[in-house]
Amino acid sequence: MTDTITIIGSGNMARGIATRAVAAGRAVQILSRDETTAAALATELGASVTSAAIALPFAGELAGDIVVLAVPYDAARELVVGLGSALVGKTVIDISNPIDFATFDSLTVAPGTSAAEELAELAAPGVNIVKAFNTTFAGPLAAGAVDGTPLDVFIAGESQSAKDAVASFVTDAALRPLDVGPLRRARELEGFQLLIMTLQVNPAHASFNWNTAVNVLV
Repeated sequence: MTDTITIIGSGNMARGIATRAVAAGRAVQILSRDETTAAALATELGASVTSAAIALPFAGELAGDIVVLAVPYDAARELVVGLGSALVGKTVIDISNPIDFATFDSLTVAPGTSAAEELAELAAPGVNIVKAFNTTFAGPLAAGAVDGTPLDVFIAGESQSAKDAVASFVTDAALRPLDVGPLRRARELEGFQLLIMTLQVNPAHASFNWNTAVNVLV
């Protein structure tokens, strides 16, 4: 087992998750098709972060036992298929939200399924898909808390050991993990995030923005 977190992607969510990973004392490997952006992010985050280009077919190494797909849903589908056996034995975190961003009015997956479940069907046997981080935004995630309250990270998956590994990472990152059950719970998580985003783009709710965070009060 390794303490390295592999993050595929170099955008805002990759930065947010990588920032939390560094805060948790984890080494981070950033892989991106944009090698320049990945290298700049690695430099920004410090010596424990490395970067490299990724291309399909894949001939490199995924250093982490946890692999975060910090990319949109369509790109995540391509990666799960293209990486194939390289993901076997890994815990693969799907952060995507399959939202119709032209209208913010619907999900792009069929009713009765989710992006995470679709990825699980595409993945090779032995790949553990876990839904997490899809209800957090990059800014609050990088900060780790809003008004001193740690962010909640909802976790769904079929493998309890994979979910436990993600929960351990989330806890080490000073966030609060909430195990919501099997992978099919990703349907509710993705639908919930659609609701939050519709509030963000609605002028009647000006207080909602990309720094919004949703927490469960108990």
